[in-house]
Amino acid sequence: MHPNLNYKDVRMRFLGNIEAKMDTKGRAFLPATFRKVLQGGGDERLVLRKDVFQPCLVLYPESVWNEQMDAMRARLNRWNKQQQQVFRQFVSEVELLTLDGNGRFLIPKRYQRMAAIEQDIKFVGMGDTIEIWSNSKTEEQQMTPEDFGQALEELMAVQAPSEQRNASLVKSE
Repeated sequence: MHPNLNYKDVRMRFLGNIEAKMDTKGRAFLPATFRKVLQGGGDERLVLRKDVFQPCLVLYPESVWNEQMDAMRARLNRWNKQQQQVFRQFVSEVELLTLDGNGRFLIPKRYQRMAAIEQDIKFVGMGDTIEIWSNSKTEEQQMTPEDFGQALEELMAVQAPSEQRNASLVKSE
């Protein structure tokens, strides 16, 4: 590690997807690759929440959750009723989780219902968080390769400075 770099400055990166099964009690093993990233980041606890937009669950390392909560709180006005309600709903609909000695955690029944999760699940690394999907739902949520390519092109296309100048010259003529 770089001598001037604090280990907390190194962001966790969960990548890839791994299929797994829950047991009959609703417990699942956090995949070993994700456990290593979590331990390397110094976190022991996770925060579980239903995703705001998709039919999946999201696992946040506690430090990532705290950063998000602080960032959200900084953007919201405590004296605005709607903003208080949004914050309350966002932070109150969570479960604090700790892995057992075998690397398992319990997915409470109400969260299983929220995400239509049954026995077969898929963990999807999303950078600093991990999504948990019903294995049958992940395919439904994927873009076609063509749509993905087009969306990525639109998001990532940046004109070079010379292209920007040429485009502005064409527009002004």
